[in-house]
Amino acid sequence: MQYVRFMKKCLALFLCCCLTFSSTLFAQKPSPAYEGNWVLIPDSSSFIPYFSGCELAVRQGKDSLQLSWKWLGGNPHIDQFAVALNGKPSSYPIDNRVWPYENFMGVNYIPGTQGVATYIPGRPAAFTVKNRYQIKIAQGQDWMEHRDEYALSPNGQLLTVKHYRNHRSRPMKYVFRKAGDKTAWVHAMKNNWLLKEGMGENAFFVSLQGVVNMDTARLYLDYPKDWEYKESGNLQSFYERRLGYNFLPLNTIAQALATFKDHIKGYIVWDKESRSSLCVAFTMAGLRNAVVVTPELVPLMETYHIPLSANLQGRFNGKSDYEVFSWAWHTYRDSCSKDYVLWMGGVDGDQMMPGIADFGVARKALVVDLSTAPKDTLEYRLSDSIMAYMNRFALVVGWHSYAKDLERHYVTLASRHGLRVEGLNTFPNLSFTSRTPPSKDFRYKNNHQLVKGKNYVPQNKVYITCVQTDGLGLGSWNSPHRGSIPYSWEVTINWHWMAPVLLQYYYENATPNDYFFGSLSGPGYMYPKAIPDSLFVPLMQIADSLCKQLDLNVFETMDYSEGSSGTGNNDLPKDLVEKYFKAMPDMLGILNGYAPSYTFGMVDKKPFISYDYYLDERIPEQDAADDLNELIAINGRKPYFLALHVREWNDIERVKRILDKIQGPKEVIALDVFLKLAAANPTWKEYYLPRKK
Repeated sequence: MQYVRFMKKCLALFLCCCLTFSSTLFAQKPSPAYEGNWVLIPDSSSFIPYFSGCELAVRQGKDSLQLSWKWLGGNPHIDQFAVALNGKPSSYPIDNRVWPYENFMGVNYIPGTQGVATYIPGRPAAFTVKNRYQIKIAQGQDWMEHRDEYALSPNGQLLTVKHYRNHRSRPMKYVFRKAGDKTAWVHAMKNNWLLKEGMGENAFFVSLQGVVNMDTARLYLDYPKDWEYKESGNLQSFYERRLGYNFLPLNTIAQALATFKDHIKGYIVWDKESRSSLCVAFTMAGLRNAVVVTPELVPLMETYHIPLSANLQGRFNGKSDYEVFSWAWHTYRDSCSKDYVLWMGGVDGDQMMPGIADFGVARKALVVDLSTAPKDTLEYRLSDSIMAYMNRFALVVGWHSYAKDLERHYVTLASRHGLRVEGLNTFPNLSFTSRTPPSKDFRYKNNHQLVKGKNYVPQNKVYITCVQTDGLGLGSWNSPHRGSIPYSWEVTINWHWMAPVLLQYYYENATPNDYFFGSLSGPGYMYPKAIPDSLFVPLMQIADSLCKQLDLNVFETMDYSEGSSGTGNNDLPKDLVEKYFKAMPDMLGILNGYAPSYTFGMVDKKPFISYDYYLDERIPEQDAADDLNELIAINGRKPYFLALHVREWNDIERVKRILDKIQGPKEVIALDVFLKLAAANPTWKEYYLPRKK
């Protein structure tokens, strides 16, 4: 009898526990981090037919969860309902036939019927909602059941909804970002850069971007897919997903004027017959907070009551570039920035690609397109005067003219004045990126491969390290094969403040096989032999500080101030190499060159290694493999350390195929491991450029 009473008590206690557990289970609420508005990230989500996007709103009451799915487009559709948190089914009315998940399938809701939603709790950062409703199909009616599994990312900034349906084998996936409080506008640039065709609209938007971004980031430009810098679309998505930006589209000039008319103080008419007039117009735009326009846009300016600031039509008829820019220099130099000057080079003649011009406008820089080649006496002297006028360590932004001079002329002249080059003319959105810090939780962290305390002893084999230069924005970063072999990537260290979010994008998307190193020759693109001796160490200390902030412990130099590798001398004297290591004491080593160079040495047990091969993207794969095998045979002493400079347009899979053809023992390794092994057994012949007596 006592046993029976004991069992009854146990059963009662068990039932009480079950009821308590059940009550707790169904009363479990979603994390408060779900609440708010969410915006679909199309690139990370399943394809959505018909609709252009989706917004999800989550609101939590005392006993229920309010969910609203708004499918965007010309005819938006909203599904919204409340679901009880106690696990009991909740009914909701269906009053629209549109079934939004696949609008091009023969499936519709049935207006006038009721849907049923049921809440199922999960982990603190996950829950499920089941929906059941009737649908209309070709063969009459049926029941549709779908299950949405909601899950937050660890940082709470992404919400992934996996959408399962009872007749579908694989789920759909919808990834949402938190709708942030940062709003900006975006305009898609036209892919026409001819002065008499597409430049009218494009130049307007570039100048507008510079004007409205002078104090904060308001306007972003999405450049065409074949633009030299490929990342404008990906970076916009990164701003949305990682930094919580909402971008509103600006499709027309009229829409842009209506949005930003309070920021625009005037308009400047440039002459489509004079490329240099557009450069002058960009200079004036920055000084006057004005936009640049062609004559056909004047009526639109008048409609929005934008006053005329200047009319350059015919102003420079018959004038040479020297005369135009000499006039602009003497007229505006006292008003322009002494920290930035902009070279609008690149393509010439009847076109211009002014991706960098927004930054020039925003920083009130003088914009010119002058030759820096000594043979062009007048333009060279004017270029020299402009650079001499700038502040110490100022930036020369943009690029030389492909029709007038050479890269080495441009960088040499800037370096002689201690100025730092930041190219190219096609680098877009700097007025925006320089005004946006990275996310608060981001830290620059490189993929260092060296193991602390490990003794690195090289074997008798060929060690190869693959290095891509010419900046991260160009070349094969977007290759699907990136990460399959160790690869090193040149970082433009001034992006730390000019484009920190762009660097965050690269750092956070790097694979363990992607290793970053600093460039190029200084805190900007410079030629060390051309830098005045009194400025060298202070400049390299700036570079060292930037590298430390970016977690970079390898640096790169290049010097074409005495001609290119084919016709000149790109080696460095020992005292300059020693100055580098003294100013940058924490560097593991330094790379040198572009095409092969011959400066090799050790300073304080740290290697200074020149590139031994330049992999042109045009060379046939077998020829490149034959070159490398011959080079290895010539350098017969092992270990042999081969620094392979990969021209940026080479595909990584192509590089792998070439490396596979190399004969004998070899290993492709990360750059920091390469330098550590090289320091342990430097088999090269030490060489430095003798100083001229």
